[in-house]
This record gives sequence, C-alpha cells and structure tokens, in this order.
Amino acid sequence: MSGLSIGITCYPTVGGSGIVASQLGSELARLGHKVHFISYEPPFRLDRKQPNVFFHQVELNEYRLFKYPDYTLPLAVKMVEVAAKHKLEILHVHYAVPHATAALLATQIARDQMRHTPHVITTLHGTDITLLARDPNLGPIIKYSIESSCGVTAVSRSLKAETVQVLKSKKPIEVIYNFYRPKSPRKGRQEIRRALRVRKDDFLLIHMSNLRPVKRAQDVLRVLAELKDQPNIKLLILAGESFSPFRKAVKRMGIEDRLVVKANVLDIENYLHAADAGLYASERESFGMGVLETMSFGKPVVATRVGGVTEIMLDGETGFLKRLGDVKSMAKAIRTLANDPELAARMGEAARVRAEQEFSSQKSVDQYLDLYRRTIRDCPD
Repeated sequence: MSGLSIGITCYPTVGGSGIVASQLGSELARLGHKVHFISYEPPFRLDRKQPNVFFHQVELNEYRLFKYPDYTLPLAVKMVEVAAKHKLEILHVHYAVPHATAALLATQIARDQMRHTPHVITTLHGTDITLLARDPNLGPIIKYSIESSCGVTAVSRSLKAETVQVLKSKKPIEVIYNFYRPKSPRKGRQEIRRALRVRKDDFLLIHMSNLRPVKRAQDVLRVLAELKDQPNIKLLILAGESFSPFRKAVKRMGIEDRLVVKANVLDIENYLHAADAGLYASERESFGMGVLETMSFGKPVVATRVGGVTEIMLDGETGFLKRLGDVKSMAKAIRTLANDPELAARMGEAARVRAEQEFSSQKSVDQYLDLYRRTIRDCPD
C-alpha cells in the first residue's frame, strides 16, 4: 500500500498524549505518509518544517451567547474540511473527549454531505478513563465515542483493564505502548551541569512533568528533603506548568540550594544526558512518558508502583518501584543509587536496553500502521 493520508488530533499542551501524538506523526511522515495535525495550536514538540507534516488550526469563537467557548463543534467542522481536501483515510484522535466525539460528528456530517469520510481510530491515554469516564455527565458520551470508533487503542494493559471495568465496554481495545526515539544531546554533560551549577561529583535527579496534582510533585520535593544529610544529591525539575505554587513548600523544607527548576524545555535530551537518575511519584499513570524518556538515556528510575509504570520498569533491575506516598523508601532507594555508582550504572544500562527493545518507535509505529491498514480494509465507511 502506498503512503497514507492521516489526520491526527491531540491536545497540544505539555503532556504525554501530545508528545506521543507528535512523535507518531513525525515517524509516519518520515516513512512517507502525509500527516495532518488538526488542533487549536501546534503540538508542543511538533517540527512543522518536517516534510509531510501539515498543521490545520481550529479557530475558536467566543460568542457572548455561550457562557464557555465551544471547541468540539469547530473542531468537527475543521475535520470535515481537512478530510475532504486532503482525502484523509484515517483520523487518529488522542483522547475520547472531545476529540473522538468531534471526529464521529465530522464523519456523520461528511456522510450526509456525500463528502470524503475517514475512518476514526481513538487512542485512550488515561484521564479520559481514569477521571472523566467516572463522571456521570461524561461517561455515556465517552462510552459512545469509544464504541463508535473504527478502532480503539490504549497505551498500557493497565489502562485497557480500567476502561473495561469503568465503562463495561465490549469494544475490542488493542494495547499499543507509547514510544520514545531519543535525540542525540547537542551539549555535553558537564556543560549542562555547569550551567545548572551542579558539580561533577553531585548526584543529579531529574523529574519531568506538567506538575498537575496527580504527579505528586510535593512528594518529589519531600524525597529531596529526606536526603538533607547528603547535600551532593540535587534535583532538576523540567516543569510543563508554573512552579510558583510549590515555592513556599521548597522554602519551608529548606531545599532551595539543592533544587533547579526549568520550564517548558524542548531540548530534554541535553538535561537527561546530564542527570544521574529519575524520580517520579505519581498517584496514577496510565503509561509514564517521563519514566520512559529517562530510561532511554540510560538512567535508573525510582518511581511509584502504579498503573503503566509497572509495565515499563522492572523493579530491582531498571530502578526501584515503591508504594505510593512512601517518601522514606523512595529516599532510601535514591541514597542506594547515589552511594553505589556501579549499581546505578548497571541499572541505567538495563533501563536503556529495555526502553530500546520494548518501547521502540519502530515497534509501536508498525503496530499503528497495521491497525490503520486493517481498519481501512475492514471498517465500513
């Protein structure tokens, strides 16, 4: 089959789903497929200069008639327009609401107008199930959007199981893991550490997230506070949202001199290369993109034993998994790694190999392409 014409809709903000959707589009474009992103702004890490990548902006109108601006309806209209103009064969939407809902409305409009109609594939990333699907005001439309899609995927076995449990859906769901293709660092390890004022013999932890409550950034800070007797252990936070709400806690814990925060970083590879280990304390993770990115650079990870993280990591081999909220155990694990460079190096290498073998871009992209082609062949227009 020749190159496909694929539409992708995702949240463009900093977060795992947008990052994965951008990477998927980039990989598909690199293979010669035409990829059309449809959203209210370009995804955070999307390279719009890449050949075969196109962006179509959804314009939002704030009519006084509406108490809140509506996104679903103009998104559906834009999907109809792009699908007709570029003959989209697949419309791959990330998150059930509002994206799958808008896509299904778009296909209904296209059929009624006898215009080109793409096949809808919905990827579940987490919040649409773990939080929104439990809301009685949203659960029914999420279930409808999933069951009316031509194909549905989840980013982990954990999320698939929760979807079936919460929605009692009988729709087949394929598990296709998130992936990460690490970029080569453009700056040296010591250059970055000097810029961060981290010494050569310091042990640098890294935490990357949007800092939403589910990420438990407060627990990450508490782990650092537990390690006050080892001032050589430092923490770098790459924040996708403002760190301001945590400043008082940092001062109260007395960890200002061991903490560095950088916001909205695009060149994460430079900082991952400069770090020594990852630290993640989430209370829920459908996958755990930050964990995978950290492992990809050969760094051991200390994380909470939740959701999809347990499918990425091997406890005692690629790092340590600890109970949610067990700050003392997490600090002890960090101390073990900081005081045993050989163990940290061995676990880091095991992490890199696992990330490369089990969560490669080729593996996941091949699975998506197989799903696209089966869907085109078997799902009626």
